[in-house]
Amino acid sequence: MSMFYFIAQSTMFFMIPLLIVALGGMFSERSGVVNIALEGKMVMGAFAGVMFLNIFQTPYTSHGILLVALLVAMVTGMMLAILHAFASINLKANQVISGIAINMFAPAFAIYVAMFYLDAQHIPFLNQFRIDSVPILGSIPFLGPLLFQNTYITTFLGYLIFGASAFVLYKTKFGLRLRSCGEHPQAADSVGISVAKMRYAGVLISGALAGMGGMIWAIPIGRFGGDVQGYGFLALAVLIFGAWRPKRILFAALFFAILQTIAVSFSAIPFLFNLGIPGAFYSMMPYVATLILLIFTSKNTQAPRAVGQPYDKGGR
Repeated sequence: MSMFYFIAQSTMFFMIPLLIVALGGMFSERSGVVNIALEGKMVMGAFAGVMFLNIFQTPYTSHGILLVALLVAMVTGMMLAILHAFASINLKANQVISGIAINMFAPAFAIYVAMFYLDAQHIPFLNQFRIDSVPILGSIPFLGPLLFQNTYITTFLGYLIFGASAFVLYKTKFGLRLRSCGEHPQAADSVGISVAKMRYAGVLISGALAGMGGMIWAIPIGRFGGDVQGYGFLALAVLIFGAWRPKRILFAALFFAILQTIAVSFSAIPFLFNLGIPGAFYSMMPYVATLILLIFTSKNTQAPRAVGQPYDKGGR
């Protein structure tokens, strides 16, 4: 049973950043703006948040400084998102090229600043945020060790963001207007909805969640080394596999997180270790599975109709 708890807890470490970043991408693409810049925004969010902890953290700080670091990461992600939104919405630039530019800029900038200030590519911080056991809840049989022991506050934050995202997207006027701009922007504009403002909102939300996701990804590792190991692209695959819908994104993130857990923890799982399969096979498994699933599911997955199409208010 202890092995089961270990796998479940490790899966949460991988699932939560994937879930949050994919939900961020959902808001952007539901508004009609392609967002392949999730990787770059994760990198910049992780860089800014970890750098903040490196400078201001002390051995006596509490979870309060972690929340501030997450806020710093969100603001940083939003700053990059403004650039992407301006290029995509105002300048009507190619949204894919704009995203690629951000993905190229982010790690180069992060490594340059880290080398300039710390004379090292890796930015360390003190990981004192793991919760051994949540009071009372950690003592609940089965659920306690599964969900409320050896965890992080960011895990619960991830579930909160998932619930809020589903509610906002389907139960609010904002969500309806956002979805209409990604499906039929001309129709939305005809009833007085500002397509540009809604798309800006979607891209900014995406930047905030991607930046937060980057920081959350870095917390269990205890340092930042200039990249997020392709998690932004994996989150994009989760978004597509999840058909741009929150519930399906949740299950897609869980699936890929399980594969990632196996990839990094197979040596601690006796059954898998005794198979004698090289570790490289487990390492590439999440990405191979991504390709296979996208091949078989892409034909049946319908993206927002107007995604990637610049909107010209005077055009048709």
